[in-house]
Amino acid sequence: MIALPLVPYTILKLFRAASKKTKCINCECSDCSKSGKYRKSVFKRIMSVSTCGNLTLVLLWVIMAILVYYIKHMNSEIQVFEPFNILGLEPGASDSEIKKAYRRLSIQYHPDKNPDPAAHKYFVESISKAYQALTDPISRENYEKYGHPDGRQGFQMGIALPQFLLNIDGASSGILLIWIVGVCILLPLVVAVVYLSRSSKYTGNYVKNDTLGAYFHLMKPSLAPSKVMEVFIKAAEFVEIPVRRSDDEPLQKLFMAVRSELNLDLKNIKKEQAKFWKQHPALVKTELLIQAHLTHETTNLSPDLERDCKRVLELAPRLLEELIKMALIPRTNKGHGWLRPAIGVVELSQSIVQAVPLSARKAEGIAPFLQLPHFNDDIVKKITRKKVRTFHELQEMTIEERAELFSKVANFSAAEVQDVENVLKLIPSMTVEVTCGTEGEEAIQEGDVVTVQAWVTLKRANALIGALPHAPNYPFHKEENFWCLLADTNSNSVWFSQKISFMDEAAAVSAASTAIEERMEVLGASPKETSAAIREAVEKVKNGCRLAMGKFLAPAEGNYNLTCYLLCDSWIGCDKKSSLKLKVLKRTRAGIRGGQVTDGGSILEDGIDDEEEIEEEEEEDIDSEYSEDEDNQDTNKMGRANGKVREKSGSESSGSEEE
Repeated sequence: MIALPLVPYTILKLFRAASKKTKCINCECSDCSKSGKYRKSVFKRIMSVSTCGNLTLVLLWVIMAILVYYIKHMNSEIQVFEPFNILGLEPGASDSEIKKAYRRLSIQYHPDKNPDPAAHKYFVESISKAYQALTDPISRENYEKYGHPDGRQGFQMGIALPQFLLNIDGASSGILLIWIVGVCILLPLVVAVVYLSRSSKYTGNYVKNDTLGAYFHLMKPSLAPSKVMEVFIKAAEFVEIPVRRSDDEPLQKLFMAVRSELNLDLKNIKKEQAKFWKQHPALVKTELLIQAHLTHETTNLSPDLERDCKRVLELAPRLLEELIKMALIPRTNKGHGWLRPAIGVVELSQSIVQAVPLSARKAEGIAPFLQLPHFNDDIVKKITRKKVRTFHELQEMTIEERAELFSKVANFSAAEVQDVENVLKLIPSMTVEVTCGTEGEEAIQEGDVVTVQAWVTLKRANALIGALPHAPNYPFHKEENFWCLLADTNSNSVWFSQKISFMDEAAAVSAASTAIEERMEVLGASPKETSAAIREAVEKVKNGCRLAMGKFLAPAEGNYNLTCYLLCDSWIGCDKKSSLKLKVLKRTRAGIRGGQVTDGGSILEDGIDDEEEIEEEEEEDIDSEYSEDEDNQDTNKMGRANGKVREKSGSESSGSEEE
């Protein structure tokens, strides 16, 4: 039964593995190769093959081999007692034939005739029992009825325990009880307590709850991107980094090397330095180590500080992800996040991954060049003097023009030019198409649930979709992540946000299919239309698109100029933004006019019955949806109707009093 699905699945998996073309998704420049970050050791190669599916497949084959071995030997070990076969007779042989066969076998296997112990055992356990079963009336009756000369055979089962558990001065029951309580109760309980005590301190992203609390309170709507570093280093994980006395002198030297990057006021430099060193020692150390990484000063660090720096950089991606979530979490009464700190967090992430100083981002257009291999400030200045002022202009040049520019201006060798070209082919080009609308309605009115649909398309010159960024100075693997933000720049508010990844195509297909299916179901589409829309979405995902969908409540009446930001946390200079105009109309649908709210939720105006009010409001919708003059006319009509209703209600009340 195991072999039925296992054999064809194994053949299919081997066929896929043989036909699959392995693509290198990491940068192949000389800097990344020297870093050794992507060099696979024997252990890493084994781990890449040792996936859950492959291990399960191997385990099933081992189980099947054990079962085959067991069945093969079970047939020889468990033999059915057949007296006629043992004596070499046909079933139904006579008594004389049985006696002759017994005498013949006795001459061959009897202990007096054959001194072999195996012959003696076979004679006693098989030949004698077979002769007795066929000659004794009771034994033969039992054999004919139950298949065994001793009658009906029972089946017993037991549990094998080690000998030392049962033979300790006759106290086997107590020892067994202790083992059962210890192994089955106490050990799982201890493991559960340790796990729960540890998991209660961390979130699902392995970030401490204390860190999230600190980020939540320190995050401000006006937090400038240059001030994000001060919030980022306040993580509880960084406080736990040990501060040694031997680190004092190296940190002092490091402070002097990166002092220009610390945003200290040069007019009051002494006070600023004293204020900086008065912070928590672990936070001071963390900020200096991050600045050392950004300014490429890590080569001058001691071995202890170098290990601490790697620990800080290892924690940075998930801490920055939680920090951007704290910026995007709804803070306003309209349920919006903050745009400015979110952009600052993404820019800090880009700088850490690419090891580009924060000061380089202040100078317009310099930071993207510094993420290329073999580039520095002097080379950037030389290239920008040759009418290549922006990074986009460099990307728009042909390969021949870039090669000529690099060789003549920057004095790059052919290998260095090829390294730059490899990185430029790896940098993604992003486009985004955003639509907003109310499901089933043509216009958006106040308080409507607006659905945002954004199709994000990624293209690279090397035709890859999911790839690892060029980051030779960052010592760990880092996947590209993108943030799609729909924001109002005037109010510094983010209306919609979603994280996008291009690494897992299967997850993207599943998410897009589910989102499109739910939307088509809301629109009341037929199954045929739904399946066609899902197929179209799946095809888009396979071609390098990702779907970001969400909802938000429509604000007050007015025209809004929104901006859709597409931010990458790993590359500098590939962020995109597109404008989107959103028109929100005044609420004119039934059931929203001002008045007294009843217990049932319906709205009454000055004693009007529900049915009459609904009819009048439907007329209002038809008339008042287009012009203000018609609104005034409808108001007059409404006033006259209210007067009639009041007169009618007054006459009815007087009539009831007379009665």
